[in-house]
Amino acid sequence: MTRQTIQSTIATNGKVEPVEWATARAVTSGVVDSILVQRGQGVASGQTLVMIDSAEAKAVLDSANARIQQFNTELGVQASGGRSADLAEIENNLRSAKLQEDIATRNVESLKRLVASQAATKLELSTAEDTLAKAKIQVETYEARRRTLVSSADRTISEAKLHEAEAAADLARHRLGIDAIKAPIAGTVYQFDLKQGAYLSPGDVVATIGQLDQVRVRVYVDEPELGRVGLGNPVVITWEGRPDQKWQGRVDRLPTQIVPLGTRQVGEVLCLIDNPNHSLLPGTNVNAEIISKVVNGALSIPKQALRYESRGKGVYKLVGDQLTWQEVNVGVSDVNEIQVLSGLAQGDEVALPGDTDIKEGRRVKAILQ
Repeated sequence: MTRQTIQSTIATNGKVEPVEWATARAVTSGVVDSILVQRGQGVASGQTLVMIDSAEAKAVLDSANARIQQFNTELGVQASGGRSADLAEIENNLRSAKLQEDIATRNVESLKRLVASQAATKLELSTAEDTLAKAKIQVETYEARRRTLVSSADRTISEAKLHEAEAAADLARHRLGIDAIKAPIAGTVYQFDLKQGAYLSPGDVVATIGQLDQVRVRVYVDEPELGRVGLGNPVVITWEGRPDQKWQGRVDRLPTQIVPLGTRQVGEVLCLIDNPNHSLLPGTNVNAEIISKVVNGALSIPKQALRYESRGKGVYKLVGDQLTWQEVNVGVSDVNEIQVLSGLAQGDEVALPGDTDIKEGRRVKAILQ
């Protein structure tokens, strides 16, 4: 019989979860153009994680800005007056350009027939086609200038077109904004498997971010052991992935129901675990040891000395050189030792199982352990 500190523990398993977490999701569809983070990285709230290809939105924005500039110019011209002379000059130039276009068109058609009959060369046809293309560009240029010099009654139309272009620009800027998928909270990216070139649809999860200074471990305690678990009990977590580390915490919440876990019936005990280095990642399967009770200076015996017989629970105590049955009351235990509450005194010697049967009255010789 000796006095020592006994820790009554419950060894089981569990799974790590974040205490606070959020997911970053795609708002629009598109191909992943660039990835700016990696798993395990700390991020700030609002930090860009992934960029969806935004070439289309940029093109739309450029086009809308060009139209905004064009319609602002039109409105400026309409407000400045002096339009009649400009319009007359443009009309004259436009008629001349159209005439040149007609001549060039007829020339191209004629040369096509001559080339077909080998009466003209392809080079001559190509030159004529270039001349026609230039004539068309000239016509389009004058027509565009004429559109900016319509009558003042069309100011309302120009304003409407300006508003339409501004709305298109706003929409394109919004699209560019949602093409940048950002972190909803500050924390650590603990789930992230996206690859460049992947296609995302609205609502797809891009990353999961959690605050990992402290994590929750969902510990599975077998139903018969639940009575030994109390709020605030110390908990020690170990993980095979980092065998040289241990994490400390406490029981934060007791189970409200019993649930099946494979062939076991368990209660899910929630534990808060300190994780200052963020090395314990959510989703990790871990081993857990709940310290249900600690007794300092407990009078104890080896657990294998305790015997359960029809007459009760007790030990074979050495009295002189003979074994005598002695009933005992016991308390907490650890892997090797069990506390004796009554029936024995400090210094008493008890028999341990061996090669020889232990029974009442057997003569033995004490061997000091």
